Amino acid sequence: MEYAILNNGVKMPMLGYGVFQVDPAECERCVREAIDVGYRSIDTAQAYCNEEGVGAALRDCGVPREDLFLTTKVWISNAGYEKAKASIDRSLKRLQTDYVDLLLIHQPFSDYYGTYRAMEEAYHEGKARAIGVSNFYPDRFIDLASFCDVVPAVNQVETHVFHQQREAHEIMKEFGTQIESWGPFAEGKNGMFTNRVLADIGEQYGKTVAQTALRYLIQLGVVVIPKSTHRARMEENWNVLDFTLSESDMEKIAALDTGEEVFPSHYRADRARFFVKRGKEDEV
Repeated sequence: MEYAILNNGVKMPMLGYGVFQVDPAECERCVREAIDVGYRSIDTAQAYCNEEGVGAALRDCGVPREDLFLTTKVWISNAGYEKAKASIDRSLKRLQTDYVDLLLIHQPFSDYYGTYRAMEEAYHEGKARAIGVSNFYPDRFIDLASFCDVVPAVNQVETHVFHQQREAHEIMKEFGTQIESWGPFAEGKNGMFTNRVLADIGEQYGKTVAQTALRYLIQLGVVVIPKSTHRARMEENWNVLDFTLSESDMEKIAALDTGEEVFPSHYRADRARFFVKRGKEDEV
């Protein structure tokens, strides 16, 4: 396994398994299969409503807790110091663990400053080995990172070959913050899985488009957490640690970057209203 060393010295696997949109009813099975394949980093969230399945899988997988890296995220409806503090304890109970390895703010809406204070407290109490944020664009990231006591260890953002987040990545480096990708396959948008450049490069190494895309991000220093409910695809995504893309191939893939998101921007008013509405209605 390749690792990122976070700004507090914690080792985080560069390749993990995400459970976004994994049905709670089959989450335990999926996570246990992922661990059996070799994954040791599991990424969930309060809003995914499958923390219980993740916790059950980790409890019964036979791998010591200290050998696993577990991430969860505080949702908007739990924003603010008091709510966030209570929700962190609920997440630990659902996950059947005394601590998570990484605790993130899921979205930069509502009282995320109060949320972060609760997370800093959880960090100092040993309930989280590292804390950070998710979906924080450069403006909000710089603001929070400049005025908090514990600088975010990770910022999980939309990152894939079509939106490589180069400027944001450099800004994170200024604070020693690790970039992590959600949606490393862009959910198949922009013809990801039929992209000729990725296919031709992958063929040279005996690898698929998906494997080539993951390997590219890892070589850029981006942590990736691909998701699949199928064991064969889990295995495919896992087998990206046994080859290295050449400099010329990296340059070819770099040219795929459009500099634009393929998912709706948080800067859009309708997107902001969507998250505000979710934050007021959701109970997780």
